[in-house]
Parts: sequence; structure tokens; C-alpha cells
Amino acid sequence: MERRRATRFDAKAFLTKAGTGRSMSAYRKKQVVFAQGDPADAVFYLEKGQVTLTVVSDRGKSGVVAMLGPGDFFGEGCLAGQPIRMATASAMTEVAVVRVELQAMIGLLHESSSFSERFMAHLLARNVRFEEDVVDQLFNSTEKRLARVLLMLAQFGKEGATDPVIPKVSQGLLAEMVGTTRPRISGFMNKFRKLGFIEYNGGLHIHSSLLNVLLHG
Repeated sequence: MERRRATRFDAKAFLTKAGTGRSMSAYRKKQVVFAQGDPADAVFYLEKGQVTLTVVSDRGKSGVVAMLGPGDFFGEGCLAGQPIRMATASAMTEVAVVRVELQAMIGLLHESSSFSERFMAHLLARNVRFEEDVVDQLFNSTEKRLARVLLMLAQFGKEGATDPVIPKVSQGLLAEMVGTTRPRISGFMNKFRKLGFIEYNGGLHIHSSLLNVLLHG
């Protein structure tokens, strides 16, 4: 008897089909999807592009706490009762997102087991990523942290095709992501370029050899 192949759940098709409480929107580079302090009333699914989550402290110091790519959910804190956004979500590139109203999202999680499994997988992966970020900040050098950020931006190791050309990103933003100063970022970027790990040619090209910094740096 022939065994049926398990079909991969298509979150995009599921979220964009006709249904109340769901809408699609496009954002330009640097445009804000939602701001810190806004009402938390929806969950977002990133269909295309890259988004950063940035937090600003009471003293005005900002830091990038997450970088998101296609297939990621964000803004899910409202499901845990968060009344306002704890971070600002900004487009690093042109992005397309699906906005799911809070009550609609709760309904989807109850009604579709396949969607619930996909969302749970996202939450677990996000938790692992946060743990890795903490370890990175506590124990790795600035050079290693920068290499990891660049590889994440290029989506190395993520399921699906890897894009070695990352969107134009300022050294100031890289400094916020890594947790260091812009001059130090500039120094390490020049070092990576001289070693052939990266190159500037119509964009920032990230070569797989940059992994050597994480493995042996």
C-alpha cells in the first residue's frame, strides 16, 4: 500500500485566503510597521523582506533585539496579554506582511491544528534564537558577534535558498545589533573584506568563508 507523503504546511496561503481579521500590507524600507508603545492588537506574518525589532530605553538608548526574515511571525506578545508593543518593528527592505487581528489569530490557533503546529515551531525557534543571542553577548568577542549578525542577515543556515547579498545596512545599525561602536564595526568590516569574507559589489556579498570566524576566530 502506497504511503501518502506529508504535505508541507503553507502558512502564506493559509493566512492570505479569504477570512475576517486578516489583511496584507506593503512597507517601504525604513518604514515602521508598529512602534514601541502602540496598542498590541494583532500578530504579523512576514511574507517578504526583512524586519528589525528595536527597543529604546527610558534614557534614550536603543538596541536591536531581533532580525526577522520571510516566514517569521512577530508581534505575538499580544497573545500573552501584552497591552502595548514592547519594541518598534521597522522594515530593513521592502516588505510584505499579513496582519492578523488578535481575536482572529486566537480563532485560527483553535481551529487549525496544522497552523497551531507551525506557530508553535516558530515560537520554539524564536526561543532558541534568543538563548543563542544571550550566549553570544555574554561570551563571544565583538568580531564573532558581527560575523554572526552578517550571516543571519544573509540567512545562512535557514531553511530554503540562501541569499549571500544582504540589503544595504549602515554601520551604525550594525553597531546597535552587535552592541559596540561604529568605529569598531568599521575596523572589523575592513578586516573581513581584506580576508575575502565579504565584498562590496553592487551590495554587500557575504561568503560562506565568514563561518570561519565563528568556528575558529
